[in-house]
Amino acid sequence: MDPEPSQAYSVSQCIDQIAQKLEAENLHYGHGAIDAQSEALWITSKQLDLSPADTLDHLEQMLSEGQYQNAFLIAQQRIDTRKPLAYLLGEAWLMGIPFFCSEQSIVPRSWIAELIVDGSLEPWLPAGGKALDLCTGNGSLAILLALSCPDIHVSACDISMPALSVAARNVDRHGLSSQVELLDGDLWDALPEPNEDNLFDLIICNPPYVNANSMSALPAEYQAEPVLALAGGDDGMDLIRKIIAQAPDYLSERGALLLEIGNEYENFKKAFPQIPVIWMEVSAGEEQVLLIQAEDLR
Repeated sequence: MDPEPSQAYSVSQCIDQIAQKLEAENLHYGHGAIDAQSEALWITSKQLDLSPADTLDHLEQMLSEGQYQNAFLIAQQRIDTRKPLAYLLGEAWLMGIPFFCSEQSIVPRSWIAELIVDGSLEPWLPAGGKALDLCTGNGSLAILLALSCPDIHVSACDISMPALSVAARNVDRHGLSSQVELLDGDLWDALPEPNEDNLFDLIICNPPYVNANSMSALPAEYQAEPVLALAGGDDGMDLIRKIIAQAPDYLSERGALLLEIGNEYENFKKAFPQIPVIWMEVSAGEEQVLLIQAEDLR
């Protein structure tokens, strides 16, 4: 359905019409929006310079013709390019927090974000403590940690300098340059040698974990993201093996490692049958994110 410029439309009507337009196409979701209706809300909210959540309080507001037309242009671009909407808008929202977004890094999304915001990780985040975000990408998880626990210091590292440039913009956007430190390097190579003064109370990581078979079948939206941020080798465990192997060296005595593994539950169990794991409940279930206490890694 294309817009009729001579007619005035409310925010609610615009959302519904864009949702119909998107639903008519074979699009894939999961980059900050779960379906066509969510993306339509997101597109429309951008015209009002509001968050998607705040836009729900303005559903009866009338849009200008320019706002209405621009919303449909973005929807058409989403259909034509098959790129994640976050890349087209240059922004993504995670747990209600905005982040700059570009094709230099993966679109902000992680079930770990839920655990940060709901306080589930506080037992491993003492006042004055230290946290590390491995494979930080755009920096969104490190920033959520810093915002949720303003009395901790957060280090965040990534192998991709382009991704770190996006992370730096986000750290600056949220005024966290004194609390969040960005480091360049391949996993542990980004950090100084471990000693008693630079151990972490919590290490979080949403690493590349997509197995080779799944990588070959990814829809266009996921193929638009950097392969480096997704591919985890034949069984999805290539980086996770490296992370688990050296994590004990960088964890404090009562520290913990939190890992997102997505749909690789069976591959993880096969690769690490001997490690006691605490499965963390998130909205996607109890097989997506796991926590390993330092004592169980040593």
